[in-house]
Amino acid sequence: MSGEQFDSVEALLEEARLMARMPEPAERLRLRQAAGLSRAQVAAAVGVGRQTVANWEDGSTDPQPPGRFKYLRLLEGLAQIHPAAAPAQRPAETAAPSGAPVAGAAVPETAWAPNGLAVQGEPAPCVRCGVVTPYKATDGRSLHPGAMCQPPATTPQAAGRSAPATTPSPAPAPVLSRPQRRAKSAARAQAETTGLIGQAVHEELERAQGDADAAMKALVKRAIPDVMRLFGETRATARYTYTAYPALPDILKKPSKKEPDQIWEARPNFHHPHYSLKIPGDIAVTALDVNAAYLSALKCWLPIGKLEHSTGSDGVDPKRSGVHLITPSPWHHPHLPDPLGDRDQPGPLWVTNATLRLLLRLSTPKYGLIDPPVVHESWTSGATENFLDALRKTLTAARETAIAEDDTITFEYIKAMYSKFISTMGESIHNREIMRPDWMHIIHSQAYANLWGKAYKAHQAGLDVIAMMGTDELHVTGDWRQVFPEGRGVAQMKIKHSDAKASGEYTIGTAAH
Repeated sequence: MSGEQFDSVEALLEEARLMARMPEPAERLRLRQAAGLSRAQVAAAVGVGRQTVANWEDGSTDPQPPGRFKYLRLLEGLAQIHPAAAPAQRPAETAAPSGAPVAGAAVPETAWAPNGLAVQGEPAPCVRCGVVTPYKATDGRSLHPGAMCQPPATTPQAAGRSAPATTPSPAPAPVLSRPQRRAKSAARAQAETTGLIGQAVHEELERAQGDADAAMKALVKRAIPDVMRLFGETRATARYTYTAYPALPDILKKPSKKEPDQIWEARPNFHHPHYSLKIPGDIAVTALDVNAAYLSALKCWLPIGKLEHSTGSDGVDPKRSGVHLITPSPWHHPHLPDPLGDRDQPGPLWVTNATLRLLLRLSTPKYGLIDPPVVHESWTSGATENFLDALRKTLTAARETAIAEDDTITFEYIKAMYSKFISTMGESIHNREIMRPDWMHIIHSQAYANLWGKAYKAHQAGLDVIAMMGTDELHVTGDWRQVFPEGRGVAQMKIKHSDAKASGEYTIGTAAH
């Protein structure tokens, strides 16, 4: 047998022995915690996702290749550093036959080469278990890596001893279904990721010696690298990778700093033609504010790969996303905002997939508000609606906690994270980890589409939509609380008080028409 074949056989034997001695799930968890290691650290070391490590520790799944061998070796090493508490001593047992290795006798540690493999040499009996092995200890004697050792054979004297009285086994833990395990794992992963937010706030408050303003400034300053770390944590268990720096078509490249982007995001600036602030009147209007509009817009269809060109309607697919050159149909509903926003120039224009989806939805029989647009060409890729959903849920949960605890520092920190995450994912010098201007335009457009949906909901409930601006401002008449829940949550609306000219509740008159 050649040396290479011998090494391969020994490697297989080593993994088999490690598998035979693999600790129970609870012990795997104990060993990691005893070493002060996070799941993310273990996952990176063995080449798997963090959620995979969590599943191995709670018994949802057993370690599988390709990360199994490294994980078992890690457990074996941690067990030597942090051994389990010794069981209670039993009465002295019959001594082992002379010449056999003494169980529990002090032995040196296994020697490891720089390449991470155990050092090998001339095969000889292991000083711990007596089985012939080529692996060596730090002092040169033959020694299996700890979990490879076979237990000494049972002696006749030991076999003749009466078996100790058995105690009833504890009731087995209930077996969770696969969806239950996934939900439990997802909740645990979200809790761990959310903990990073609280840790950052604590660090800056300590560094600022309790100065809230100084801590808040420091947190806003570090918002970009921190949110990218959160993004990476939420992607740890993803089933696919994405392209962070794809080759971009010219349409997604900004012509210059002074010229606008070539993608039309459908930003609204609507004012009802039948009403005017300049005319005295007694029609009551409420200016409403949409909470965390951009945070909610992270739930959108994003392309995950390199954009590919297509002509006609070939690029229009529910499972694809990107940007499209369209000729829209005319809008004939002055009492409702134009879903394309206020655009002065007629003719074809480039829009995002979020805007196109809204136009196509409004052309269906359910709405019947517009004819479908004509699609001339597209740049799209395979897409998913859930790409940023884990990040959205993490930030939303932390935001809700901050609101409940009246924690302004954490609230503003979270707001800075998601707003800067979106604004710097385009061509920005402030975020070197990702460049996806297509994502930025799509998320912006999704926020406007979400706002249009709220305006339509108000109109359907009998309220007049007086104005709709930006991503979060909606002015309506009537009892809006019968339509929208009031509060600061992402699914709620609150009265807007930031505009000194027309904020909160005001009155208007009817314009001539």
